[in-house]
Amino acid sequence: MKVIEVNDITKTYGEGEATVYALAGVTTSVDQGDYVAIMGSSGSGKSTLMHIIGCLDVPSSGTYRLDGVDVSELNETQLALVRNRRIGFVFQSFNLIPRTSALANVELPLAYAGVKPKQRKERAMAALDLVGLSDRAEHDPNQLSGGQQQRVAIARALVTEPALLLADEPTGNLDSRSTSEILSILDNLNSDGRTIVLITHENDVATHAHRVIHLLDGRIV
Repeated sequence: MKVIEVNDITKTYGEGEATVYALAGVTTSVDQGDYVAIMGSSGSGKSTLMHIIGCLDVPSSGTYRLDGVDVSELNETQLALVRNRRIGFVFQSFNLIPRTSALANVELPLAYAGVKPKQRKERAMAALDLVGLSDRAEHDPNQLSGGQQQRVAIARALVTEPALLLADEPTGNLDSRSTSEILSILDNLNSDGRTIVLITHENDVATHAHRVIHLLDGRIV
């Protein structure tokens, strides 16, 4: 089954002669359980593609189907539900809420989804356990190392049991030891059947994926 189907996607900014193509006709697909890295230099279009796949932005033309659903036919409320329940996001900068425990950070997507507090806590603890941080559940982000903060971010991304995990330069702010820990977690998640799309500019990170998509000037090369 295909989780992602992108067909002839373009994304333009400006009009007329000033038109800039961030994406210039991208077609690709990602199967359930796949592990794909998207690579490209700055300005290649990889972040734009990630934002469209993550339903954070819409293409100028072309179609994007997520789990068989044409995303262009969804309204804002439906898109918010998709982002909350179908996609898990992991960012380079962790994006954790300061002065809030790791557990509360992981519970957040479930709170937005209206899950009851007892069930929220159980699921959040299970997600923290999955990344080896259940013993740090009550620690605030500033009491955790960068690698531990990213593991909390991964737990938060997983807590809604999404169809797709999107990781945007997840090791960009980490030292080599923390990088290998995070990549090991992603490898294990993929081995358990999670679909992962990873943006990176580092070859040694991309080698963990089954397939690498190279972008240049908004096109797949």
